[in-house]
Amino acid sequence: MKRLSWGWAALLVVAALLPLLRPSGYLLDIGVNIMIFAMVAYGMNVLLGYTGQLPLAHAGFFAIGAYTVGILTLKAGWSFWLAWPAAVLLCAALGLLLGLVAFRTRGDVFAIFTLGVGVIIMLVINKWDSLTGGNEGLNGVNPPAGLEAFAQALGLKLSAGFYYLALVSLVLTVVAVARARGSTFGLSLIAIRGGEDLARSAGINVYAHKLRAMMFSTAIAGFAGGVYAVYIGFLGSAAASPAQTFTILLYLLVGGLGTLAGPLLGTALMYGLTQALQGLEDYRFLIFGPLLVVLVMFAPQGLVGLWLRERARRAVRAQGRAQAQEVNRA
Repeated sequence: MKRLSWGWAALLVVAALLPLLRPSGYLLDIGVNIMIFAMVAYGMNVLLGYTGQLPLAHAGFFAIGAYTVGILTLKAGWSFWLAWPAAVLLCAALGLLLGLVAFRTRGDVFAIFTLGVGVIIMLVINKWDSLTGGNEGLNGVNPPAGLEAFAQALGLKLSAGFYYLALVSLVLTVVAVARARGSTFGLSLIAIRGGEDLARSAGINVYAHKLRAMMFSTAIAGFAGGVYAVYIGFLGSAAASPAQTFTILLYLLVGGLGTLAGPLLGTALMYGLTQALQGLEDYRFLIFGPLLVVLVMFAPQGLVGLWLRERARRAVRAQGRAQAQEVNRA
């Protein structure tokens, strides 16, 4: 546990020092996008990785969070620092409403139902011209007040300010998910994933815990959407598309379901690889396809799951060698 904590601390220090090295704006842009979409993956991991429910409306809640910030700042004159928590609360409330209906279904029906809700959210955003801008979207979402002054105080550009905003947001997300996973609530979710009937026999209110997990998950998606809105400055209905949800799901599967590092690792690897192979256009899928097949064959639990399994094997081997040595000494 201490080794893992030191690993996270070292990663945070390296990430915090990166803008001070004055890398290119392109590299900072990749870093900001990785952190934003990693947050969405962490939200999905709460439901899929810990609770065993496959939510396919996550891009919709990500877009709701983004549009809430965009609408409140552009049309209502709110500060970002007020619109952002309002977006999180709205996504949590809508997640509760979704869960009240969706959790009356199970398995594939739950996934299909949430996919339909995600499509409805995208259509509402696309058709509600007076509120969302429709096909033209929302343009001109301003940076948060004080962010540019913060960056200038460090002798950096606004892009570095956005980088630190995304970094702090990601750290808060990881800490919140880690604390939830280690709590009684998180252990109850893992028990539900193992078997709902067995969890009920242990005295766990399955329906209530799944509702809380849905609210926590959608709140994280809205939290990430708020950062996305001010960073991109333009919002379109594509942010709520099912393709976006499946992309986040891909990040999560590659990194490892139910792990703390998996969402970040999977997002960094796949998003970075996508950017590196942009020059190949559609031909890059000829590379992604075989890579995913190999991953499913040899690491069905993701890269972090593969590492954990290999570490467990080494521990068993070391224990076996120690026992054999004790027997020989005897």
